[in-house]
Amino acid sequence: MIALDGTRLTLESYRRVVYDGVAVRLADAARERVGQSLQTVRAAVAGEEPVYGINTGFGDLANVRIARDKLATLQERLILSHAAGVGEPLPDPVVRGMLLLRANALARGHSGVRPELIDGLLALLNHGVAPIVPSRGSVGASGDLAPLAHLALPLLGRGRVRIDGEVKSGAEGLAHAGLKPFVLEAKEGLALINGTQAMTAQLALSVLDVRRLVKLADLFGALATDAMRGTDCAFDARLHALRPHPGQGESALNLWQLLQGSAIRESHRRDDIRVQDPYSIRCMPQVHGAVRDVLRDIEARVVIEMNSVTDNPLVFPESGEILSGGNFHGEPMALAADSLAIAVAELGSISERRIEKLTNHSFSALPPFLVEEAGLNSGFMIAQVTAAALVSENKTLCHPASVDSIPTSADKEDHVSMGMWAAIKLRQVVDNVEIVLAIEWLAAAQGIDLLRPLRSSESLEALHAELRREVPTWDLDREMAPDIERAVDLSRRVLFSHCESLN
Repeated sequence: MIALDGTRLTLESYRRVVYDGVAVRLADAARERVGQSLQTVRAAVAGEEPVYGINTGFGDLANVRIARDKLATLQERLILSHAAGVGEPLPDPVVRGMLLLRANALARGHSGVRPELIDGLLALLNHGVAPIVPSRGSVGASGDLAPLAHLALPLLGRGRVRIDGEVKSGAEGLAHAGLKPFVLEAKEGLALINGTQAMTAQLALSVLDVRRLVKLADLFGALATDAMRGTDCAFDARLHALRPHPGQGESALNLWQLLQGSAIRESHRRDDIRVQDPYSIRCMPQVHGAVRDVLRDIEARVVIEMNSVTDNPLVFPESGEILSGGNFHGEPMALAADSLAIAVAELGSISERRIEKLTNHSFSALPPFLVEEAGLNSGFMIAQVTAAALVSENKTLCHPASVDSIPTSADKEDHVSMGMWAAIKLRQVVDNVEIVLAIEWLAAAQGIDLLRPLRSSESLEALHAELRREVPTWDLDREMAPDIERAVDLSRRVLFSHCESLN
């Protein structure tokens, strides 16, 4: 069980909770801090001074004073009115991530909520109760209001949830977690919905996926290089020492090591077919490595955000002050999501070029479209077209969301981040690139088959054999889509058996 204190959540612990179902509890020290923050809010409620979000309205209604006996009603109505999301629901792993991140932010002890409210979020998480959260409706400031309101609805016994794939009412979900509906105290409704947890939950999952994709790109790129009888000279460490970007060196070393011992490489070492390989082969370290470097930077930013307090106003028990600011603004995550989308799209773009070279007889000197009896058979002709379509789609999806802003709340919220949309379309780019890389794996393995009896390196032969256990060689035309689906599914599992030694 992970003890949540608001400061030590990592991407690995995030993965373990979201995907592996590791249980989470509020750390004892955090529980004490949260209690101190709660007392500060209760003191403000007992006073006469207006404090934003505690005894006032919200947004452009901040100048409306709310009577003390209406404060619980104010917080409940805030949740209900802000649950205005539309569109397809977010996947359960994203929702689990939102529950975890929202609880972690509140655990810092600057939000003025009861510890029991955090326990409630964690009870939903630990009992497999996933609130149904529509994906559209957030402009990324004041945080992800609509998605987080839908996340909070079950705590009030409202909304809908998913348990083991079955949709149930929020009240049923609450009972499944052993809870009764909460009556919210001052500030608690605002603390539940003011923050960046919807965009950050998605961005964190994308980061975990891209960690895998940068290694798969090296693996499949190396296999494609050998299938096209490319040279390993461009991956020599001496070249990359003269341009020492960390990611470039890591990818170059991976590619070099993967190709060592290949009989295919040795067969043309003294009589290379080409003096130089095309950029999609020769410049893999530079392109794959640049993606790695962007990923490294964004990983650091995501971890900071995962352990940040992003609601408003914020409570400082040591001084008794409650300060209004703008930590809810999603710009850091919006820019990160846009940057990562552009970077990972490049993995797909260069991979598609290698697929084209593999299927192009005039370059590869392999049978046209990687199949015998070409003409009667079309082979990988349309698989390359599918990859091209996905790469083209990514070009549209990579238009940055963060450069847009549309004022809301009677122009009180006059600059917003669009971070939620940035994170949503990043997820689609990642999914598209995953498919393109799987197609490259299929095409490269087919190229290796067509070079038999020559064999590749030990590592690449093992990678080839992994695919062939589930996807047979393409001898005669058949439905291509099932092969692609199997390759995608296998690529999600292959990392653990073939990437331990990779950077």
